[in-house]
Amino acid sequence: MMAVRHLYIHIPFCARRCSYCDFSIAVRSSTPIDEYCRALRAELALGAIQGATLNTVYLGGGTPSRLGGPGVTAVLAMVREHATITSSAEITIEANPDDVNDIAVAQWVAAGVNRISLGSQSFDDAVLKWMHRTHDSAQIDLAVRTIRGGGIENISLDLIFALPAHLDRDWMSDIAHAIALAPSHLSLYGLTIEPHTAISRWVDRGIVVEGSDSQYEDEFLYAHEAMCAAGFEHYEVSNFSLPGKASRHNSAYWSGAAYAGIGPSAHSFDGMTRRWNVPAYAEWVRRLASGTSVIGGEEILTDENRDAEKVYLGLRTAGGLALEQSELDVPKSWQTAGWASLANGRVSLTALGWLRLDSLVAALIAKTGVQSAPPIAKSVQPVLNGEPLSQVTL
Repeated sequence: MMAVRHLYIHIPFCARRCSYCDFSIAVRSSTPIDEYCRALRAELALGAIQGATLNTVYLGGGTPSRLGGPGVTAVLAMVREHATITSSAEITIEANPDDVNDIAVAQWVAAGVNRISLGSQSFDDAVLKWMHRTHDSAQIDLAVRTIRGGGIENISLDLIFALPAHLDRDWMSDIAHAIALAPSHLSLYGLTIEPHTAISRWVDRGIVVEGSDSQYEDEFLYAHEAMCAAGFEHYEVSNFSLPGKASRHNSAYWSGAAYAGIGPSAHSFDGMTRRWNVPAYAEWVRRLASGTSVIGGEEILTDENRDAEKVYLGLRTAGGLALEQSELDVPKSWQTAGWASLANGRVSLTALGWLRLDSLVAALIAKTGVQSAPPIAKSVQPVLNGEPLSQVTL
């Protein structure tokens, strides 16, 4: 078992469900901050982070900013009752633009928050309305100014690409707008149609036609070129950052580090076993109130699982993957095709290669002799919102 240095806290509350969302959320017109904090205190008392020294804390959701200043302050104070948060720790909260105001930002900063991931998704008001977002483009701009004015410079923006053609979304304009706001980090996610979402129902009825594969590739490659030209590093398949501003928390997931997760649907990993909490907020609260375990399931990773995940997670990152001499013949053909680079026994995928990530991972896993194992354990490290990686990959 590895020592826990990273903590994820799932805060499930949202004002409404976005049209593409299948995450574990709880739609509430009024956020039950006191109820949530009581349940969180009860889970923390179970000892998941007792005595730990934390280098990163990430409040994801849902919409953590729905807790406001007092709620975020209370959550981080409870964490400090059980663990030490280092003075240099990265403390991130996800926020919606319409929750950002001077008072809330000041209270977040006072509580130790030093990084905000702002859920932008687009700067086109018609697109935002189609997504069922609760903000408009002007509120994104205002939120960035307010956050920066409150003393937080480490700002990440999220954008979704490969939207249905009928929306006539101007992807180049959205990328330019994002760059103009001068964030330190940008996360890009290709739209996927998940079951039981509003978009899935629209597709089933023929109201919406999914974006094409060629559109997906064109928009991804355009973002890669534009962001790199603006000085950003494409350090992970879905993430760009200014030098030194990569997400330390998410990078820990991709490196296979141990982490603790608390809150409904949150995942934890100790180096051997991955566990996840029950997803429904009401059930999570009920179990904690009754003294029942909130663990919804777990899996013990085999050596084959870990080897396969090492390949997958390594190829997701710009740092790439170290290979044995006997394994180098597979990526040599990728290099010829422009999908990868090879240097000092490491293979790193190019932007073109990342578009073929799953097939290239499968080829390399087969070469390493663990083809009998599933390519990825079923609940691999979360990358966004405490949900399984498979739900948010590029």
